[in-house]
Amino acid sequence: MHLLVVPTCCLSSTSPHPQLPKLPRPLPRSLGHSASPRFGVPFRRAVAAPAMRRRGRRRAAAPPPTAAAAGEASSGSPGPPGGEDKRAGTDLKTLARRFWKVAAPYWWSEDKAQARLQLAGVFALTLATTGISVGFNFLGRDFYNALADKDQEQFTKQLLYYLGGFAVGVPFFVLRDYARETLSLRWRSWMTSYYMKRYFKNRTFYKIQSQSLIDNPDQRINDDLSAFTGTALAFSLTLLNAVVDLVSFSNILYGIYPPLFVVLIVYSLGGTAISVFLGKSLVNLNFMQEKKEADFRYGLVRVRENAESIAFYGGEENELQLLLDRFRRAYQNLSELLIASRNLEFFTNGYRYLIQILPAAVVAPMFFAGKIEFGVINQSVSAFNHILSDFSLIVFQFQSISAFSAVIDRLGEFDDLLGENGSSLSPRRDSIDGINISFKSGSPSVLSSNGSQMQSEPGIVLEICDLTLLTPRGGNILITDFNMELKDKDHLLVMGPSGCGKTSLLRALAGLWTSGTGDIIYHARDSRQLQTATLGSNEPSNIKPEGEELLQSSKQRRDNGIFFVPQRPYMVLGTLRQQLLYPTWTANIHQSPTNDAQSKAPLSFLSEVSTSDGVGAKPEMPSTDELIRVLEVVRLGYILPRFNGMDSVHDWASVLSLGEQQRLAFARLLLAKPTLVLLDESTSALDDTNEVHLYSQIEAAGITYISVGHRKTLHRFHNKVLYISKSDSATGSLRNWELKPTDQKSIEESSPFAS
Repeated sequence: MHLLVVPTCCLSSTSPHPQLPKLPRPLPRSLGHSASPRFGVPFRRAVAAPAMRRRGRRRAAAPPPTAAAAGEASSGSPGPPGGEDKRAGTDLKTLARRFWKVAAPYWWSEDKAQARLQLAGVFALTLATTGISVGFNFLGRDFYNALADKDQEQFTKQLLYYLGGFAVGVPFFVLRDYARETLSLRWRSWMTSYYMKRYFKNRTFYKIQSQSLIDNPDQRINDDLSAFTGTALAFSLTLLNAVVDLVSFSNILYGIYPPLFVVLIVYSLGGTAISVFLGKSLVNLNFMQEKKEADFRYGLVRVRENAESIAFYGGEENELQLLLDRFRRAYQNLSELLIASRNLEFFTNGYRYLIQILPAAVVAPMFFAGKIEFGVINQSVSAFNHILSDFSLIVFQFQSISAFSAVIDRLGEFDDLLGENGSSLSPRRDSIDGINISFKSGSPSVLSSNGSQMQSEPGIVLEICDLTLLTPRGGNILITDFNMELKDKDHLLVMGPSGCGKTSLLRALAGLWTSGTGDIIYHARDSRQLQTATLGSNEPSNIKPEGEELLQSSKQRRDNGIFFVPQRPYMVLGTLRQQLLYPTWTANIHQSPTNDAQSKAPLSFLSEVSTSDGVGAKPEMPSTDELIRVLEVVRLGYILPRFNGMDSVHDWASVLSLGEQQRLAFARLLLAKPTLVLLDESTSALDDTNEVHLYSQIEAAGITYISVGHRKTLHRFHNKVLYISKSDSATGSLRNWELKPTDQKSIEESSPFAS
């Protein structure tokens, strides 16, 4: 009986403790087990769920949904990220649809020729390894026949054949795995580029975050795409392998003893049914584990990013309690996952061990009767295990399949959200989204949407007509029937109590919020030519052409001379030079021949950075001397020696104070030379002297600006003041704003809206 067990261990990878050699099996590795720890697929056969958990430990920060547009006039706050403890299951039809929708685009993309060629090579190598496995099946039969017959000469001959087979076969298995992982990496690279472009196109990233549509989109791009591509290829090759194995080994097994083939069919079908019953909860548990661990990870990252604020508040105990609460949710879900996995393992381990003796037990009576040789027993055991592995894919890989189903579900949900119609991004569009944002050219005449010639009035920079602004989700009224014309060199100050909608007005002017009614028309002035963009199929239908061209992207807004400076400027990852050139010349920097990463990029689709169709003219990129000069203008020249010049890399949001960041934002503004700039409390961290200096610099540059602020000292830099009060009218019939010139006497005392 000892001899009967030896060939099973040597020639079958279905053994719980496989030993070398593994060549007779077409897939010596478990599904998705990659030699590359960086890009490999985080699934292991029979330990898929623990691997998914390990992947959760190293994922990047994945911010949960937050309230729609933080700050003033928030449209509501969603529940806590970890609050969703249960989730309805996804049916098989939806999973299949989502799998095809996620997987198919690459194979018909611009990289399809190379992709299909590589896939054909992987399939060819897979067929070759299956042929080698069949050859080893016959070699094993003759080898053990010689051993049983004590034929030393034949044994030596078969041993040499075995060693020669190893020498020939090993490269095929290694090359097959390498080709599969290389294709997986290429597929992942294309999908990462594809999803990131869709994520940033038309400010989708902002809409997802502000409307709390899904959790952790960054985790889906980084981790789930990696898991999807590698595991999809592994499963596809396993299915191909299974079909070839069935054809190759079924004839062998049926020819040895037909009843053994019947036993195999019954055993595998019964095992599959029981596995599905015991493991049906694993898909949803894996889905929720991904979400809960990402939420916990994000909480830790927030502590790191806001360490100083937490320390000032003395909020350590609060943060500890919040993090422990998030971990508790992950722990509870993981406990349920482990219980479900344990119940499944009780069955699958028994299923694996029993097949070591089952085929030998069935054919042993024929050996005792002298009808077959000993080597045939070994051959039948090997063939049985091959075919049973093919029939029992669901049994052996159920945890991997359930984890992969969760990945498909998460990516499919993300892909549906990024779909071309974009309907998920604005569920209330039909009822409240009606603000039209457009541009007029400064040329003598332009053609309107009805075919008539329209003249752009001299000196006008911005027109706002009958604007009623609502919050995107709640539909609360912020501003009612607002009308205004802003001419060149006019400077508008927006004031009012906190929460009245001052920043929300800037969001509407920037095209971030379109909830409400009315028209916002920008006029391209001077030497600027109207930069147009082609309307995409996924562009929101509420932004309609009113003048020459409609607003479609933030890039188009910048190209037409509109610039935005927030209260806390965004500090990009990169050098001081990149901080100054952001966002106007960022693409030029990344496309520079001096950029090593760019020049060495092997895949063309990783080199594309544009997320909009509009390509507008921009000023020539400033020289280093000009960058140094503008730093001196905003009184930041001292940071050059402090940080070793323009090309040093630091965490600028941490090493620069908020006041220094605000001055750096003004340096960006002066370099970009826009027609109109929107300033959202952009000098709140500056002293009066620096505030006066910066406003005088942008006024001297001939830039028209709109400022949001609370300080009364801001009046001196503006010739118009817009006061906004909180709207108490449910119908919005009462006007809640007042527009006055700043030279009016006692303006603060006379206005009921003064702050």
